[in-house]
Amino acid sequence: MSTAPAEPSRRSPSRRSPTGRGHDRRGHDREILALAVPAFGALVAEPLFLMADSAIVGHLGTPQLAGVGVASAALTTATGVFVFLAYATTAAVARRIGAGDRRGAVQQGVDGLWLAVGLAVPVVLLTLLLAPWAADLLGASPTAAPYAVTYLRISSLGIPAMLLVLAATGVLRGLQDTRTPLLVAVGGFTANIGLNLGLVYGAGLGVAGSAWGTVLAQTGMAAVYLVVVVRGARRERASLRPDATGIRAGARAGGPLLVRTVSLRAVLMIATAVAARLGDDQVAAHQIAMTLFSFLAFALDAIAIAGQAIIGRYLGASDVPGARAATRRMVEWGLGSGVVLGLLVVLARPLYVPLFTPDPVVQGQLHTALLLLALSQPVAGLVFVLDGVLMGAGDGPYLARAALATLAVFAPAAFLVPATGTGLAGLWWAMNLFMLVRAVFLVARARGGRWLVTGAVRD
Repeated sequence: MSTAPAEPSRRSPSRRSPTGRGHDRRGHDREILALAVPAFGALVAEPLFLMADSAIVGHLGTPQLAGVGVASAALTTATGVFVFLAYATTAAVARRIGAGDRRGAVQQGVDGLWLAVGLAVPVVLLTLLLAPWAADLLGASPTAAPYAVTYLRISSLGIPAMLLVLAATGVLRGLQDTRTPLLVAVGGFTANIGLNLGLVYGAGLGVAGSAWGTVLAQTGMAAVYLVVVVRGARRERASLRPDATGIRAGARAGGPLLVRTVSLRAVLMIATAVAARLGDDQVAAHQIAMTLFSFLAFALDAIAIAGQAIIGRYLGASDVPGARAATRRMVEWGLGSGVVLGLLVVLARPLYVPLFTPDPVVQGQLHTALLLLALSQPVAGLVFVLDGVLMGAGDGPYLARAALATLAVFAPAAFLVPATGTGLAGLWWAMNLFMLVRAVFLVARARGGRWLVTGAVRD
């Protein structure tokens, strides 16, 4: 890839305030935007990998496209649960940056990379071994299953690169750099398209060519990240060798976030399973609504990513007033963004709904789901921001408990939908309940002070 990422800034934060500007609103706004806007671009670029693969493979035939779709779902599940590699690393690195320990911050990042490598090995082996079982479990047809297995097995070779990208992204976010991940993501997406076109059609490799193209693009992204991190480690004289203590610390911090992520993914899986019981029209409308839900989440998650980096740095600098002030401002950003996004969902329906489906029955079902989705956006803005704030504070155990409790509330409400005959509207009311319960748990925690643990390392 030709992307040339910038080196992270070496400026030391002020001891008066990690921003060096006090706790003024304008200073917070500038910092939030500087981190959130590039983060949003990187978040949007990542799912374009699979979209590009689907678009290119779609011209090979329906069985090939169906096979890649099944394999992509399995691959996303296998790697998505490890997003804690980014979240936990961001918080740990940002704390040390706030404490003025840049060498320790980079060392923490190196330990995160080694943890990613250690986790990737068994995941690759299991994916290679269980690929046929996964294709069957996800309902691949007899004609699509061979393509699914081929794509999944080849793509599994890119799992180490995927996990390294997650961990390295966390390192750079902790160093207050979201621009480099954006450049790498855009470069990787561009390389992915070129490689896929060349290998699928130019080399005539078909589905296998698409998988190899994506593996090569992901490997290139991981290589760029490694160059950036290794240069930083050498500059700060941090060791590149695996440190068992540091790796174990990363695993301990990531464990609760793994529980949180699995719980939240279970909510989405339950929602899809319930929608499937309601009928084809309802499940089609639900999938469209979920697509919009996911896209809106990228915008709100960008603020959350800024929160992880900023709050971790404030607490590392033992600046509790600064952490409180930044949290209040990010909550305002989250609520405001949620209101704007909710209005856009409603007002822009005539423009985007026909792009998803021409079926008037599906459009009718979608109408109610979109209104409920729009209604939840201000709450979602609050939830995403506070989730990021507490991650930045290293408050993973509480987030895990809150996610499990939220799942325990949502699951019965969702499973009652078919029995009560409330249809898709009932399911999306359950989704709004899920978001509201999350908000209650997060607001209750944020209003207290137990998450405000200061210092370079959270014990």
